[in-house]
Amino acid sequence: MQIEYSRKFIKKYKKCPDKIKNAFKNKLKLFIENPHHPILNNHNLSGKYKNYKSINITADWRAIYQKYNNNQTVYFIILGTHSELYK
Repeated sequence: MQIEYSRKFIKKYKKCPDKIKNAFKNKLKLFIENPHHPILNNHNLSGKYKNYKSINITADWRAIYQKYNNNQTVYFIILGTHSELYK
């Protein structure tokens, strides 16, 4: 599995508190091992993020992604709190 990040994701990640950065790194490792691990709450989205999926980073933080290249590549598009992302 190849992991890629949008500029928007990278910009937001750099501004995140260290606690969130560490949580994302840990959840990403888990995601690579088992994308459907229950703790990730990996699920399809609707509305403006239709055709994307989301995983939980913390109770409030989410990472939104899309798979392509026959599901071989995961492209993270944005990282943020639930309220930031789903206004």
